[in-house]
Amino acid sequence: MTNDEPAGGLVAGDPHRLPEYAERVLDVAELIPPGRVMTYGDVAEWLGEGGPRQVGRAMALYGGAVPWWRVVRSDGVLLPGHELRALDHYREEATPLREAPRAAQGHLPRLDMRRARWDGTDPGDGDMAHI
Repeated sequence: MTNDEPAGGLVAGDPHRLPEYAERVLDVAELIPPGRVMTYGDVAEWLGEGGPRQVGRAMALYGGAVPWWRVVRSDGVLLPGHELRALDHYREEATPLREAPRAAQGHLPRLDMRRARWDGTDPGDGDMAHI
């Protein structure tokens, strides 16, 4: 499967049935501990299917009921259009942030990916074996 192909039949269709791939993506999002994040690519790699775009699509279509702010861009930039909501969650959960340089537009911080990134294997941080 290439990164351009739909993973697990991921299309916006029957509103009563969640595609299997989307269910798996959302399961991973729910397991990420507070204060930690995984990139779209991390989630795809963990699942062994799809790529960052497929994970992003699943989150965009179905992620509203899970901690969506914990699945992020690899550069640590906050999700466009949802920056302030995400920032509230990050501050509440003490997610590591890096302050934006003064020249940065909007002066919004970025995630400190080195410290916030979760690989799914930290002891006591949930059980991802069933995903």
